[in-house]
Amino acid sequence: MTVARVLQNSFAVIALTTCLAGAQTSVPAVAFRQPLDDAWWTGPLLAPNASTLPQGHVLVEPYLYDVITEGFYNSRGTRVSQPHENGYGSLTYINYGLINKFTVGVIPTFGYNEPGNGPGSGGVGDLMVQAQYRLHLFHEGGWLPTTSVNVQETLPTGKYDQLDHPSDGFGAGAYTTTLGLYTQTFFWMPTGRILRTRFNVTQALSNSVNVQDVSVYGTSQGFRGHASPGAALLVDFAAEYNATRHWVLVMEGVYRHQYNTHVAGYSIASPNLPILLNSGSSQMFGLAPALEYNFNSRVGVILGMRLFPAGKNTTDSITPAMAVNIVH
Repeated sequence: MTVARVLQNSFAVIALTTCLAGAQTSVPAVAFRQPLDDAWWTGPLLAPNASTLPQGHVLVEPYLYDVITEGFYNSRGTRVSQPHENGYGSLTYINYGLINKFTVGVIPTFGYNEPGNGPGSGGVGDLMVQAQYRLHLFHEGGWLPTTSVNVQETLPTGKYDQLDHPSDGFGAGAYTTTLGLYTQTFFWMPTGRILRTRFNVTQALSNSVNVQDVSVYGTSQGFRGHASPGAALLVDFAAEYNATRHWVLVMEGVYRHQYNTHVAGYSIASPNLPILLNSGSSQMFGLAPALEYNFNSRVGVILGMRLFPAGKNTTDSITPAMAVNIVH
């Protein structure tokens, strides 16, 4: 199945869901209409919250995951098998409400890789810092969603070159600025219960980085040069259905377009022979079904997985993940 066909089907599902939610105004009123403050949420696996924290409040959300890779999609979108690999990792959102409409935060990351044909290794990944400003807050009866702008900067704290093995790399070596527009809104379904949706769009831009020896960019021992990571566009749609106050059903679809990464340099063994590497652009479409359990309005857990049913020039992986969301 092509990426275009998968996206077409996914947007059709999204449109159908929206139409069903919008049709609630034309069907007879149900005896039960869930109040907004009765619904407890953890949040989907991938799409960040468009809302901001009240002043002085803190959110901590640690994730644990395992990126299981057994294949990749070539430039024609055909899946090709490869040796089994595991990429265990963790990341933690730590956010603080500086003022009512403005939240700041950091996201530290760690990882441990088990390649299919080599020794495993662990390390610290790149560190992300972010700031988010809320432009509008959803109000029941209104049609405008909660809307925020987010700016994220990735700091190159993870090792990326001068490696013993390519799997020893846990960073990109580049400063990356990501600009995001986040939205979140609520629909009352025919059951009277709430469907919460998020629609986020982000664009990431990276600077060039010097590269030596073995690196995450596919270079080998003795290489000297630089890499220019390609920009990345990400579109994410998530829907959460509040089945009960504690249990929430989640489905999420994500599309990512990564532009070409260019590497240029030479080998110290043959300094007059230029080396040029191009990754080519890549596309991927992913799904992330999940299940939430919320102990109360401030503490919840989520368990689910991310998988890629279609893509071009990208890995095919399944990533089971879990997270705990704590707001104080």
